[in-house]
Amino acid sequence: MAPRPERGTFKFDKYYLVMEALREYGRESGAPITEHAPEPAPREWLEAVHDPAYVEEVFTASVPREKERRIGFPVTERIRDRVRHTNGGTWLAAKLAKEHGYAANSAAGSHHALADTGAGYCVFNDLAVASNRLLAERDASRILIVDLDVHQGDGTASLTAGREDIFTLSLHAEKNFPARKARSSRDVGLPDGMDDDGYMEALDAHLPGIIDSFAPDLVLYQAGIDPHVDDALGRLSLTDAGLERRDRYVVAQARSRGIAIASALGGGYGDDQRAVSERHARSMLAMADENIRHSQAVSQPVSQRAR
Repeated sequence: MAPRPERGTFKFDKYYLVMEALREYGRESGAPITEHAPEPAPREWLEAVHDPAYVEEVFTASVPREKERRIGFPVTERIRDRVRHTNGGTWLAAKLAKEHGYAANSAAGSHHALADTGAGYCVFNDLAVASNRLLAERDASRILIVDLDVHQGDGTASLTAGREDIFTLSLHAEKNFPARKARSSRDVGLPDGMDDDGYMEALDAHLPGIIDSFAPDLVLYQAGIDPHVDDALGRLSLTDAGLERRDRYVVAQARSRGIAIASALGGGYGDDQRAVSERHARSMLAMADENIRHSQAVSQPVSQRAR
């Protein structure tokens, strides 16, 4: 587990509360959550995506104040160690997903980090770093990044622009952060206040066709829960049931085609950190359950599946 960071504007407590919620579910259900501790991402993995000068600033805890302001908190040595682990965690989640169908990083989803600076509570972009490494190691040949955070994945779009082996899909509140949007492979800007049905209609209009035409062999999913109606930084109106419906749908679209999917935590904000954390935990549990359902369906004889 990465070292606990100092407190700042961003509330890091939710990451620990997420793990508490997942472990409590395991105790109550009798189906313990399998935990894996990632290794920190090596410097060369980060420099393959980010400007080496910026990586040096992070590694030496000498990030300029103007960049720290864009990030939202001071980049200390403890933050450096944490973000190296969370970047390693998304890579590890993808490797485990290739083996088990689905795996989750209970942190990360730092989709605002750009080449030479962090932004929006993001230091290094784990989605881009993991994608680049997985493709370089030939653990995947085509990666689809599905970003359903309420905020556009501008950093991910910028860092992967022009690559034919990475497709970025971002559904986000059009009027939310960042003010200046990047260009994803496909962007779907949503109006303020969109509800469950409207959201699912938009997602269904794009995701299946992209999967079929791009034909990825791995999906990385930014599973932010900030489209929730009660989120402090969101502008959409999804309910708890709507978030679960969304998450199960994304996993089902991948797994029904035999494609592995790994999720990163993404955004989720509010004064009640326990409520936010439980929302994140329910999201991961729903996705894991959907993966099990599809795995069981595939393992059944055809005669049983037809009943």
